[in-house]
Amino acid sequence: MNSDIGDWSSYLEGVSSEIYFLDLLNFLNQQEKLSKIMYPPRDTWLKALEYSSFANTKVIILGQDPYHGEGQAEGLSFSVPVGIKIPPSLKNIYKELAMDLSINTPEHGHLVPWAKQGVLLLNSVLTVEKSTPASHANQGWEVFTDYLISLLSDKKQHLVFLLWGAYAGNKSKLIDDTKHLILQAPHPSPFSAHKGFFGCKHFSKANNYLASTHQQEIDWQL
Repeated sequence: MNSDIGDWSSYLEGVSSEIYFLDLLNFLNQQEKLSKIMYPPRDTWLKALEYSSFANTKVIILGQDPYHGEGQAEGLSFSVPVGIKIPPSLKNIYKELAMDLSINTPEHGHLVPWAKQGVLLLNSVLTVEKSTPASHANQGWEVFTDYLISLLSDKKQHLVFLLWGAYAGNKSKLIDDTKHLILQAPHPSPFSAHKGFFGCKHFSKANNYLASTHQQEIDWQL
């Protein structure tokens, strides 16, 4: 297990020796031996945990799997490095932010400032083959990230889970809604954003809930 994940380490002790995780690592190593190009780079697979510690996490934004284009994925759901074209789903997230909180649209897609405030930008699958979406699905990552979601639900209180789209929505079964706020909406992709993502006001609702539970609100301005 990556040593840079701080206080997550004590909660994830033993995971790296579980059979499913060993099988996952074997699959990923085999892909490398076959010269398959994978995203994001190996040292950023757990980047979401590095930026948002277990103790600091208060909002979780769930994605499905990483961007599969060159230079896009950086280990954080929906985020791309500065200088990379903003993907369509993130553009729509920015549109909703502007409508909800009158926030100026950023010129980049780098969401690290959110992560540093305790927004866990977690994909369900943490790697992907170049130009092949969902290529690393059902190899074990989902078991790992479902465990992270369950861990947060069980061990913490008053978290906000933003579940966008049917795939993320299915994760609601892992979350105790008597302890946490679950906000669901259609996915922000151009195919579905107009079906209820626009106007969901999840960013203001998240902050209102954080304030009501005596937590620092998120500054969503990038």
